[in-house]
Amino acid sequence: MAAPVPGGPGPDEQCLLLVHVRRVVGQVRYRICPGCARGVISTLAIDGRFLSTGLDTRALSHLRSRYPDVTWFSTVRRRAGRELFRRMRVTRPSGGRPCAHLGAAGQE
Repeated sequence: MAAPVPGGPGPDEQCLLLVHVRRVVGQVRYRICPGCARGVISTLAIDGRFLSTGLDTRALSHLRSRYPDVTWFSTVRRRAGRELFRRMRVTRPSGGRPCAHLGAAGQE
């Protein structure tokens, strides 16, 4: 389930909630620039019990299928996410921003 983030850094920030047995166990916050076809993941948070279950991979796969023409970037700095982002071909934006329209995305 994706929804706008109330009070987020911008009106275009979305939040993909990760749900397991009717409980929210994580979230992915992201922004899309339709003009540049680029997306930025600013937050990837998953309950520790679900870290090695593949839920994170399924969440990013869902974003890729929902936005098939978008090139993905991440501002997440946690070590735990680096391997996942490498596998899923999500890179860090050079210069801190993936395009001029999104500006500097929030960093975790």
